[in-house]
Amino acid sequence: MRLVRRSAPAAGARGKTVRAIEAGSPASKTKIAVGDAIVSINGREIKDVLDYMYGAYEPRLTIRLRGQDGAVKLVRVRKPAGAGIGLEFDDPLMDAERSCRNKCIFCFVDQLPRGMRGTLYYKDDDARLSFLHGNYVTLTNMPPGELERMIDLRVSPINVSVHSTDPEIRGHMLGGGACGIMDKLRALADGGITVNCQIVCCPGVNDGEELRRSLTELWGLYPGVASVSVVPVGLTKHRDGLTQLSAFDPALARETLCLVEGLSGGFLRERGSRFAFCADEMYIKAGRELPDDGFYEEYPQLENGVGMMRLLMTEFDAALDGGFFERGDSVGLRARGGFSIATGRAAGGFIREMARAAAERYGDVPGEVYEIRNDFFGESVDVAGLVTGGDIMAQLAGKPLGDRLLIPRAMLKRGEDVFLDDVTLGALSARLGVSVRAVGPGGADLLAAMLGFPGGRAEGLREWADR
Repeated sequence: MRLVRRSAPAAGARGKTVRAIEAGSPASKTKIAVGDAIVSINGREIKDVLDYMYGAYEPRLTIRLRGQDGAVKLVRVRKPAGAGIGLEFDDPLMDAERSCRNKCIFCFVDQLPRGMRGTLYYKDDDARLSFLHGNYVTLTNMPPGELERMIDLRVSPINVSVHSTDPEIRGHMLGGGACGIMDKLRALADGGITVNCQIVCCPGVNDGEELRRSLTELWGLYPGVASVSVVPVGLTKHRDGLTQLSAFDPALARETLCLVEGLSGGFLRERGSRFAFCADEMYIKAGRELPDDGFYEEYPQLENGVGMMRLLMTEFDAALDGGFFERGDSVGLRARGGFSIATGRAAGGFIREMARAAAERYGDVPGEVYEIRNDFFGESVDVAGLVTGGDIMAQLAGKPLGDRLLIPRAMLKRGEDVFLDDVTLGALSARLGVSVRAVGPGGADLLAAMLGFPGGRAEGLREWADR
């Protein structure tokens, strides 16, 4: 999107001040100006981005704005139903973000070491971010009437952290008194809102028969509650003064998988959906193979680590078998040298198998996979997304890395080339003396990066094949 007419936002009207107007958009053909603050659309007060998105859907709009001089003006806009107006505001939410007041016994933010950048310690529990970005929310930090407004505005789907359907157990896990969730979920489901739920499973707290009961009660709200993920609690070494919790061992992970898969098999037979899924971590901790691609249906809990590795492998195999190259057609790949990959311990074996499969087809491109031990958070934290630049530096110094080191983009802050410990991609590259490349989440992205294709995406395979 190309934006024009920029200026500083006006004082007041937090978040609702027009920061930019898209060239050629419906708004660009009106008297709306940068610095105006939006007040209402078709008579509906605009409190935040949800009101704006709902109000702006209609093809004919009467927009009330307040200029920087305080004068109010009415602007009429015509456009196709559902098309954008073309306005950008000084805050994406058009309102203050809602922070979390819970004291969850498993909260990962509370387990961070001191001295990290301030934004990492901020806890949000904002249902608007759940709708817009897929964040999980507890529905306990909502202003009065917000649940009804979400239903009225058809804010769907959203992701909700349940943990337990028992009010006392849930309240204990959220760090407060009794805290029910079923009435809110029922109201959302009855109002036509689709909800995906998560249960952070803590041994001795909400596992076993309590987990069985929670999943069964949530199943009673299907299809309004469309899916539930069961995620093993993540514990760092920085837990001084926090509630004592136990990690999953292999035996308990296997027991939990049997419980969840037993229930989900019955759900599938009853209404055609497994509904409840365990995160990849649970399979890895149990030493069990991941289910096949079809098991995950439409991957409803992908961003919560459910089926993420299976989807990566499925996409990788599809790209490998896509016929972009025959074995003898890999001209120029030798000259590129080998590659190396840094990943977390949980993913190491899977990534190594994919590298081996690529080497069998393109044997002239050597690759090495390094599993990075998480010294920053503690060795029990083994996912790739929490690997820090400092740990990579320390553990790969002097190792053979080829001419490029590949890392998953999930290790970096969204939209920036910086790790959780504030080490930059450039600093890592300089320290190790190798080009470091952040690879996107798709299997074709990974294969392209292994083979050294430009851009690191599936299109790169086609572009190179066309040469």
